Amino acid sequence: MNFWSRVWELVNTYRRYDPATQSRWEVLLLYPGVKAWVLHQLAHWLYQRRVPFIPRLISEFSRWLTGIEIHPGATIKDRVLMDHGHGIVIGETAVVEEGVLIYQGVTLGGTSLERSKRHPTIRKNCVLGSGAKVLGNIEIGEGTRIGSNSVVIRSAPAHSTVVGIPGRIVSSGVEKGHELEHAALPDPVQSRLQELDRRVLELEQKLNSSDARGS
Repeated sequence: MNFWSRVWELVNTYRRYDPATQSRWEVLLLYPGVKAWVLHQLAHWLYQRRVPFIPRLISEFSRWLTGIEIHPGATIKDRVLMDHGHGIVIGETAVVEEGVLIYQGVTLGGTSLERSKRHPTIRKNCVLGSGAKVLGNIEIGEGTRIGSNSVVIRSAPAHSTVVGIPGRIVSSGVEKGHELEHAALPDPVQSRLQELDRRVLELEQKLNSSDARGS
């Protein structure tokens, strides 16, 4: 598949996932995620050939134009959607595979100063909720969903759901067709509080029963 076929495939992917789109030309010319992806592919191609300065210049221009900052060394595969995109930061050794959906404010960052693989690998068809931080040389398995504002510092298996600070795996086996329903993501803190409320109510009922028998 040639480069422009890949671009058109990305445009069609936006059309399928975003009900706000009016036409393919609107997506191609006006959507910041498309511009960022196209400019990054050029910067990455030059970076791999060890061209000095120019890749970072392209990356800087892309950040100014779109609000999306991607290091030229990062590997961004096909059909990666950056929805709205503003505030997305992707580090040098990050890998983002096909079909990943990234919402605004997501960071794929590093936790080491060594010149090695220090950024995450995001496998196919993952969803990264707005504001999520995925940090370090970890792997997020295929089809995994990460909730908004979660901070993920450990690898997650395929088809799991990760939420919270630090990120916790709260479910596995994501059902196909529910990739975008962030409002349906579980809240482990709320679930725990509800469980504690239930236990307190049970204990109060037992105490009341004991008091009634004692009197």
